[in-house]
Amino acid sequence: MAGLARHVDPDELIHTLRSHPHEANRRHIYSERSVSQTTPYSSRYASGQEISKFRIPQQGAPADAVHQMLKDELDLDGRPNLNLASFVGTYMEREAEALMIENISKNMSDADEYPAMMAMHARCISIIAHLWGVQKGEKAIGTATTGSSEAIHLGGLAMKRRWQEKRRAAGKDTSKPNIIMGANAQVALEKFARYFEVEARILDVSEKSHFRLDPDLVGKNIDENTIGVFIILGSTYTGHYEPVEEISKILDKFEKETGNDIPIHVDGASGAFIAPFTHAKVGGPKWNFELPRVKSINVSGHKFGLVYAGVGWIIWRDEQYLPKHLIFELHYLGGTEESYTLNFSRPGAQIIGQYFNLIHLGFDGYRAIMENCMTNARLLSKALEASGWYVCVSDIHREKGHFDFKGVKEPVFGKEYETSADYNAGLPVVAFRLSDDFKKDFPHVKQESVSTLLRVKQYIIPSKFHYPGPTDYPLPPSEEKTEILRVVVRESMSLDLLDRLISDIFAVTQTLMDTSAADIAPFQPANASVEKQHGSKGHDHQNKHLAERPFKKGIHRTVC
Repeated sequence: MAGLARHVDPDELIHTLRSHPHEANRRHIYSERSVSQTTPYSSRYASGQEISKFRIPQQGAPADAVHQMLKDELDLDGRPNLNLASFVGTYMEREAEALMIENISKNMSDADEYPAMMAMHARCISIIAHLWGVQKGEKAIGTATTGSSEAIHLGGLAMKRRWQEKRRAAGKDTSKPNIIMGANAQVALEKFARYFEVEARILDVSEKSHFRLDPDLVGKNIDENTIGVFIILGSTYTGHYEPVEEISKILDKFEKETGNDIPIHVDGASGAFIAPFTHAKVGGPKWNFELPRVKSINVSGHKFGLVYAGVGWIIWRDEQYLPKHLIFELHYLGGTEESYTLNFSRPGAQIIGQYFNLIHLGFDGYRAIMENCMTNARLLSKALEASGWYVCVSDIHREKGHFDFKGVKEPVFGKEYETSADYNAGLPVVAFRLSDDFKKDFPHVKQESVSTLLRVKQYIIPSKFHYPGPTDYPLPPSEEKTEILRVVVRESMSLDLLDRLISDIFAVTQTLMDTSAADIAPFQPANASVEKQHGSKGHDHQNKHLAERPFKKGIHRTVC
């Protein structure tokens, strides 16, 4: 027989149970204080409340619910493989990923605890030093870093200290050090100068100098207080290699005339993992430790070293170029080690990933990948120029020694078995702009609109006047009037994806050509998020004139 039952007032029941979560759990009824759920979407974060953004919540939440909520929010990010603004790698093989995950908890600072990992670190230094032409009889020394920014700071600091030691030994003033760099330099180079109190002599770049450090200006700006010259092996703007050997000869002449020995540090963030492998190298001249004046070189393993973000390398050609008093002897966690870094604890998994790539790919594997990148970059460049709508500022698709656009009738394909050696050397970067004829015929079409519409298709391609953020990409100050779009062709840019990219660029351009100026307005970027507005002290494009240091005054933030 059925038992008696009473009427339930749902409002009263919910009020009671929300204050007693254990009873709510027993009756399977939602409680504000309860942390249990059947699925992530039945948790309180599905509709009851938002994930806490700016304060730690009083109570936690189940891992699967938090994972799903964060995953859903991260779906709003761009697709890494379609982030064509960045030099940083977005692909590694499954075996490499597995090794890195297995060792993700290892700390590079714990040398005594992880001797096998440290041995791999030492092997990477040796392998890279040989790739860069370390000379017989010299004892190259180096270290992994968190990236090229840290490596550049270490290289610059070593140059400053060596300069100070020489000046003090000669009884000369050490209060006015300066360093030479081009206005195309990545911001890390100027950060070194500002943080370590060195005058940054930032020299103009121009079309005449192929948008890179001008050797003529170097000769006019060096003096006895110059601690060194930063030379970039691959400008982040246009991919051009700077003329290391030519500048080295200018410094040789200066030393012969004045007795001042000015060293070179090569910032090879991207190029130092490309030039050793491509048939083009740097176009003929020397760039590495084969030049006595090159004392140190850095590279980003997480760019064309093909490792995920978080590893860079710096190597000095010999121990004598790393001042002893900059090296710390650390007694820590059971052992003693020598250290010269700005960071202490840092991940070791990326070092293991780098060693995996070096051994797995070998020289031939790296060469095949770099040549593929160069081939695809040339194809994209030639296709853009063949349309008549675009002209390339980069030159890797032009015959070696030629730097001028010959018009839309210029052959798209060369000989059947061509290599990068048949063309100008540089990074696999395609920097391009709307042609003068196109601007004349369609003055209402702006490059920012091309970038914005491509973003709708999930491509991230920088444009000069795009809303400040990861797609804001002007040329250096003296060439600021030259607007460019820029594509970095990485390992993961397959021929199929490249074909789709070319088609989409042309489709977007045609759409803009067929659209009136008024109708293009909705294609402009939206307002920034709350986090963006409060997470940066910078200004948007409309208010950039309010900046404390106008763009035309020197180096600015660049996308890497």
